[in-house]
Amino acid sequence: MTAKANGMRHDDVALWLTLNQTPGLGNAGVCQLLAKFGSPEAIFNASTRRLREVVDDEIAQKISKGVNIDAISATLDWLKKDNAHLVTFADNTYPKQLLEISNPPAVLYAIGNLRWLNHPSIAMVGSRSATPQGEKNAEEFAMSLCDQGLCVVSGMALGIDGAAHRGALKANGATIAVVGTGLDIVYPAKHRDLAHKIAERGLIVSEFPLGTPSKAQNFPRRNRIISGLSLGCLVVEANIDSGSLITARLSAEQGREVFAIPGSIHSPVTKGCHQLIKQGAKLVENTQDILAELKNMLPSVSPHGLSSDLCSEEMTPSETNTVLDLMGFDPINFETLLTLSGLTTEALSSMLMLLELESKVRTLAGGKYQRLG
Repeated sequence: MTAKANGMRHDDVALWLTLNQTPGLGNAGVCQLLAKFGSPEAIFNASTRRLREVVDDEIAQKISKGVNIDAISATLDWLKKDNAHLVTFADNTYPKQLLEISNPPAVLYAIGNLRWLNHPSIAMVGSRSATPQGEKNAEEFAMSLCDQGLCVVSGMALGIDGAAHRGALKANGATIAVVGTGLDIVYPAKHRDLAHKIAERGLIVSEFPLGTPSKAQNFPRRNRIISGLSLGCLVVEANIDSGSLITARLSAEQGREVFAIPGSIHSPVTKGCHQLIKQGAKLVENTQDILAELKNMLPSVSPHGLSSDLCSEEMTPSETNTVLDLMGFDPINFETLLTLSGLTTEALSSMLMLLELESKVRTLAGGKYQRLG
C-alpha cells in the first residue's frame, strides 16, 4: 500500500518494511511467502514450523522475532516526506504492467508523483559511453514521445539514460527513473540535479531499501522493472556487451515491443542495436515507427494525458484538414504551427497525434513535423 495515499496503518507499514528488509530473504522469498500466507500480517503470525515450509530455518527464525522498529526507523522517518511513498502488492496504485512479469517487486520505494506508475510508458536505454549524436537522438526521441503522451522510463545512468530523462523534462513531459540503489543515495552523483528535477516532475523508484549502495548485481535486477513498466523498449546506442541488451531481452521475454536505432557499421556503440535488429527488433528512424507498433495498445492515450476518444469527438475532419494545409510539405516546428493555427497546445498536440496515427504526418528529429503524401 501507499502509506500517504491510502492511509495504511503504521503497523502495516512496519510489517512490509521488515519483510522487505529481512536479510537473506530477497524479493522472490517475499513473493513466495505472500503467495503462501496472503499478507505480511499472516506471515508474521505464522509459526516457525509453517514458515519453514517456504523458507529455510534461519530466515524463519528472523521472521518469528517480529518487527524490529530500530531497523526500520530511518525508513519510517523518510516516509514522512511529502513526496516519499511505499508501494506494495496490496496497493491499487501498484503498476499493473509489473504484475504481468516474472518476479515482480513486492515493494517499491518511490519519490514523486505516483500517477505515472500506471501511465502508458516507453523505456529508453543505451550506452553509458554514448556519442554526442546518440545523446542528441535520445533527447529528441524522448521529447517527441512525451509530446505524444507517453511517459519515458529509464535508469538515470550516464549517457543515453540521462539524455532520455533530460529530453522528457525539456518537453514538459513525464519520466520515471528506476534506480539500483536505495532512494537516499543518488547514483551517479553527477546526476544529483537531474534526480531532483525528475522527483519534482516525474517519479524515481527502487525496489531496494534505503541505504543500499551501488552494486553491480543490482542493475540487471532493476532492468526488469524498467522494461516491465513499459509498453516497449527503445535502444538508442549500445555496445555488443551493453547492459541495455539485457533490458531489451527482458522486454521481449515480457511480451513488450523492442525498438532499435541503427547507426554506422564502423561504430562499436551501434553494434548492439544492429544485433537486436537482426534478431527481430523494429528498426526505428522516427517516432512514427514506434507509434505504429504501439497504437493498438494506446486506446485511451493522447498527448498531455487527454482521452483519444475525447479528442476524436472534438475534432472535425475540416479542422484536421486545416492543420494539414497550414503545414504545407516542408518540415515545421510545433511552435510555428501553434501560431499559424490559433489552437491551444493541447488541441494541436492531439490533432498531430491522430494525424500521425493515420499516417498523414510524421515526427522528425528536433520535434518538427512533416505532412506525408
